[in-house]
Parts: sequence; structure tokens; C-alpha cells
Amino acid sequence: MNQIKFGTDGWRAIIAKEYTVDNVLRVSEGTAKWMTKAEHDSVVIGYDCRFGGTMFAEAASSALIDHGITVHVDKNFVTTPMVSLGVLKLSAGLGIVITASHNPPSYNGYKLKASYGGPSIPADIAAVEALIPETSTSSYRDFKELEKTGRLHYVDLEQMYLDHIRASFDMQLIQSQQQSMAYDAMYGAGQNVMKKLFPKATLLHCDYNPSFLGTAPEPIDRNLRELSKTIAADSSLTFGIAHDGDADRIGMYDEDGIFVDSHRLLLLLLKYLYEYKEIKTGKVVCSISVTNKLKRLAEFYGLEYVTTKIGFKYIAEIMSQEPVLVGGEESGGIAVSGHIPERDGVWTGLLLLEFMAKTGKTLKQLLDDVYDQVGRFDYYRDDLHLKEEQKQRIIKACANGELKMIGDLPIVDTDDLDGYKFILGDDTWVMIRPSGTEPVLRFYCQAEDLQKVRAILDKTKKTVLAL
Repeated sequence: MNQIKFGTDGWRAIIAKEYTVDNVLRVSEGTAKWMTKAEHDSVVIGYDCRFGGTMFAEAASSALIDHGITVHVDKNFVTTPMVSLGVLKLSAGLGIVITASHNPPSYNGYKLKASYGGPSIPADIAAVEALIPETSTSSYRDFKELEKTGRLHYVDLEQMYLDHIRASFDMQLIQSQQQSMAYDAMYGAGQNVMKKLFPKATLLHCDYNPSFLGTAPEPIDRNLRELSKTIAADSSLTFGIAHDGDADRIGMYDEDGIFVDSHRLLLLLLKYLYEYKEIKTGKVVCSISVTNKLKRLAEFYGLEYVTTKIGFKYIAEIMSQEPVLVGGEESGGIAVSGHIPERDGVWTGLLLLEFMAKTGKTLKQLLDDVYDQVGRFDYYRDDLHLKEEQKQRIIKACANGELKMIGDLPIVDTDDLDGYKFILGDDTWVMIRPSGTEPVLRFYCQAEDLQKVRAILDKTKKTVLAL
């Protein structure tokens, strides 16, 4: 039996190949054993729109109940932040989300959420991994059978989340903009909550389709061309929002149908929270792949800036221990002060809509204000599918310091906190890192404009493929 390992953000595998009912039972038994050792006796379970969500949630519930754990589960698909909030509200010891987030539709996954309402810390995840048995002692039972145990309780996590939102935001103000909004759910779990909050918005891909029409539900520009064209073609639409498969990540578009990535969203959020909501304390914590412009803005405000490895669990660990004003990743996962220590695409979108509503400015105008403070920049990420042997050769070359130049550009400095970030000077850098959840080598780049970004990415790939 194969060893099951959690990656950057949970265990993920291809459905019916490694992601099977038997393996979900195994992971859940290891989780139950860890919970028992930690003296946790209840868990919240949710699943997104992927194939087999109910079935895999039933498998997880079976193993946990067999080990004396009380299970709170939603009968319908939910977002990851709904589970995290549910853990906190129900005072549960752990949350489990059956999701592969932004991975292609052939994948499913298993995320762990701690009692504080955010990703479990790396040490606890490692402890769960060590307790996963080679074969499970539990058998699969459906929810009707599990009801008879007295340990299965149904909970409406979506309503709990909606109540929390309505108590935290001026929804009348925010909803005044809904007819100017286009929203793309990417067939993900954010579709129902967003339809309820913004029924008059222009809605795309807001129906149940576990295949995602073959596109990975990751809210990046190349996956959202229909949303971009919809906004550009309709003068009444002034912005767009998209969420990933479990709605913990966000991407946005301005009135011209131009993508606004998480680097810019993080800058906007920091500006809004510090200058307008006047929250003057807390660190700014971001993964190594985030633009250095955010560090510049944090330092301008006199806030401490912390860089982490890639994986929101590293950010959440800091958020669980001390005040953090804004935390985030390049991939669209953002968390803020005043909410759970969790990425939340819906919550992030609401804050930015509130920013626009209160200032009367468009997303484009707000970005111009930020650029006046930190300077303009551009950014892009390329993903390269390589054979494992070739991928490892490139990573080894980076580790051994074999790269002195990127094409004709000298490397000024290197940061190997997570992957290999090569500083090229003049606010320009490129980073190489293997994905923690997919068989992919990622290339990240920041430069003054997209043309220069594209040129550097092409030089980087040419350089490493020649190794």
C-alpha cells in the first residue's frame, strides 16, 4: 500500500487511481487517531463540487465515527472557508474539507483545518501522516447508516457563513454595485453563496458541473477569458470576480477586462485596512512568490513584513499566534484581520467591493493610487509539465548554484527559502519551484512591464532546459 503524503495544501490525488474510498478511509483513520491523542472529540466535514464529494465525505465520516469522533457535516457542497468558520463556531477540534481546490477535475483532495478556524499547522499534519495505517479497520457506510450511530449531525455551514457575513458588512452598500459585477464561479463551491448575495450580477459557470468543462478551476487570467471578454463587451460591467473550486482563492478584473492578480489585491487590501479602516497594527505576512512591492508598502506604513514558504498553512500558523493585518499568496489565497485565519475568496471580494463603494472609485482608479506609492510592475507565472528526471535535474542545478545567468541577465542574489528566487536587480526577479500538489515546475517573474516579464520567463525556461 502506498504511503499517503500531504503536499503544500493537503493530500491530493487522481480520483479512482490513488484517491479512492479505501484511501480516504485510511487517511481518516489516521486523522481520528491524531484527534484522540489530542483529546479532540468532534469534527466538521464539508465537500466541494468535485466528483464523489458526498461519497468521500461518507467514507471520512465512517472512519471518524468508528473511532468515537462526533461528526458535523453539511449535506450540500460548501466552500473551504465555510468549514473553517464552522469549526470555530461549533468549537470542534478539527475540520476536514474534501476538495482539490484549483487542481484539474480528475483530482480530489483532503484538507485539515485546526480548531482556530484555519489550516492545520505543519507539525500536526506530519503527525496525522505518521498515523495513517496501511489498511483501514473501518468500512464505508452512507449517511443514512451513519445516522443510526447517534454521532452524525447535519449542519448548514452555508447559512452559518451568510449570517456571519451579514453581521460583518454593510451589505446594502455593497449590493448597490451588483449590477456592475460579473461573477465566474468556475463551477466551484462559491456559486450558491454568491448567487444569494448578488442575485442581479452577471453570472458565469454558476451551475453544478464536476467536470469544470475540462478546465482547472484556478482563478488566473488564462482560465478566465470568457469573464474578461464579458466585461470588455458590456459597458455596464465595471468589474469581475472569480473564485477557485473551493472558493478560498480569488481573481478580479477591472472595467477594461484586465486581470487584477493577488499581488495587486493584497496591495489594495493593505491600503484599505490601514488608511481607510485605520487598522494600524499587525504584521504583513506573505509567501516568497508575492511581489516585493507589498514589502515596500508595509514598510511605508511602518509594519513588520514576514516572508514564508509557499503554502497558506505557514501564514495561518503565524496568524493563529499573533496579530496579522494581511496575509497572502501569489496564487490568490488571501486572509485579513477581523476574520478567520483562512484564505477566503468571498470575504476578500466583499472587502474590495466595500473599498470601491466607500471611495466611489473603480478598481482601476484604486490601483493607480497604489502605483503612486510603490511604482508600477507586472507579473506572470508559467507552468511547465516535465518528465520527473528532467525536473529533478533542473532543481539540482539550482541547488548547486549552477545558474549564474538567466540568458544574458546576471543573477544579483538568490533566495532559496522555498524554490529558487533569482534577483536580477531593478525590482526584477524570477523564481523556479516545483509544485507541491501537481507534477509541474513553476516559473514566476516580476518586472516593470509584461513584455519584459514574458522575455525573462522565456529566457529562464530556455536556460534551464539546456542544463
